[in-house]
Order: sequence, then structure tokens, then C-alpha cells
Amino acid sequence: MQRDAQKIIENHNVPLDVDEQRLQEYAVGIFQTISSRKGIKKAIKKGLITVNGRTGSTGDWIKGGEELAMLQQDLVHKPLNSLPLNILYEDSHLAVVNKPSGILVSGNKHRTIENALSSNLTNSQEPDVLPISRPVHRLDFPTSGALLIAKTTHTLSKLKAMFENRKVEKTYHAVTVGAMEDSGEITSEIDGKKSRSEYKKLDSISSENYKFLNLVQLTPHTGRRHQLRKHLLEIGNPILGDPLYKLEKDNSKGGRLYLHATSLAFQHPVTNESLELFAPYPKKFLKLFPSLGNRVSD
Repeated sequence: MQRDAQKIIENHNVPLDVDEQRLQEYAVGIFQTISSRKGIKKAIKKGLITVNGRTGSTGDWIKGGEELAMLQQDLVHKPLNSLPLNILYEDSHLAVVNKPSGILVSGNKHRTIENALSSNLTNSQEPDVLPISRPVHRLDFPTSGALLIAKTTHTLSKLKAMFENRKVEKTYHAVTVGAMEDSGEITSEIDGKKSRSEYKKLDSISSENYKFLNLVQLTPHTGRRHQLRKHLLEIGNPILGDPLYKLEKDNSKGGRLYLHATSLAFQHPVTNESLELFAPYPKKFLKLFPSLGNRVSD
């Protein structure tokens, strides 16, 4: 495919007073489609970034006044898979899918949610359509539930800003072990950063191994890595099946993690419609707490 035949999906005008630096350094963070340092370097090597209309290189110097562009990647080279996904919502701008447990959201593996999107979602006809739909946030490998997907450059930018500004309300459900308070707030720092989670115990059953198993509704108010898993261990009620964050006396190797992203609530970044999308509870939750089958939300 010729470079001039490829579609430009993002433009950027370099300010005249910019400090002189190499393209691979300057371009980090200026494009919504690819923002990471590693991603930019790969994009340059693939010829996806142009400088004043010509293919850029990692050795190019940006001195000020240049016109940069991000080109649409040839989809033929993207590894895809046909993993079937449960689509909770979809329009031409975004989608919400129900991520299964035990699947990576993205990465170098072939079997990821990102690689399965093209075979599950309809193609957007918007002028700023992304070459491949992009997950806006992450769920851990063993966590299931609602995952927000952007189909266009504009939507990706808006949704990322909404997550950063806490404009997306996330609700999780988990099964925890041990005797537990009815409700509470956890504010212990994670990796030296302020963190806050709220929990509410909805039900409890006796357990031969753990004395009690609790059905808990969780609301994270910050977005630290493994926040809910770490916070619940902090109060002595780790999530059932967690191989990493468990009590010292628990000799189990872990199994299926009982953590589910139940719902996402946010204002549509294009239509301004108020959306609240629910991911059905996994069967493993329903086996322990059959009453969940009658719940719409908590």
C-alpha cells in the first residue's frame, strides 16, 4: 500500500517554539491512537507517522513548525481471533463487552479481547474510525465483566479523560472470605498513592474452609493496580480464589477469582445520553448465591 493512499487518522502541528528533539521522543503523548513510548517507536518503524507529508524515522529531529500525521495501520498485519464475546451495548462510537475470566484485555498474546473485537463488533462509519477498536481501560486477567471499548479517535480521547476525571462509575461484585463487617471504606495507600474503595456486604453463607463466604458490592473511587484485591486483603477479607492476595494461613494455590465488574455508568461522550450497562453475573457466583439471579442491580 502506498503511503499517500493510507488514511490519516490524526494530525498534529508542532509549535514554533518547541525544544529541538527527536521524533520518537516528541511524538510520545501527542496522538490519542498511540500514546506510549513503545507504541510510538513501533509506529515510526512501521511508517505510520509522517513529517511534512513524508514517512518519518526515529532519527528525524523536530525543530518546530512541522506537520505530523498518524496513518491508519494496514489491518492485514494485525493478529485476530474469533473468540465470541457477549456485547452489552454497541453503537458507531463505542461498545461495552462482557469480558470472560481468564482472557487478557490486550498484549502480545493472540487470544486477547482486543484481537477478538473485529470479529464481534460492527464496523463504524465515522470519519475518525480507529483502525482497530480499542479497550479504554483494563480488567485483570482473572476478572470478568463490563469492559468499555472505543471505536473512534474522538471517543477514545473523551473516554480516557472521563476515566481520569472519575466520570465513569464502576461497580464490582466479589466473594470474600471470613467474618466481615456489613459495610465500610478502605483508604490505605497503594504503591504510595492515595486510594479509596467502598464495600457493602449483601449476603453471607457458612463455609467449611473459611467459616464464612460473603457476597460483596464494591465501588472503587480511585484506579490503582489490583486496588480492590489489595484493599480487601488489607481488612482481612481477601477475594475467594485470589492466588496473589490471600491470608498467610491460606495454603490454597488459588483458583477462579471471584471478582466481577458488574456495571459501568457514564454519559455518552457524543450523544450525551446517560448509560448504565450491566454484565450478567458469572455462573460461579450464582452457584454460591442463587438469589443473585433475581437481582438487576445492587
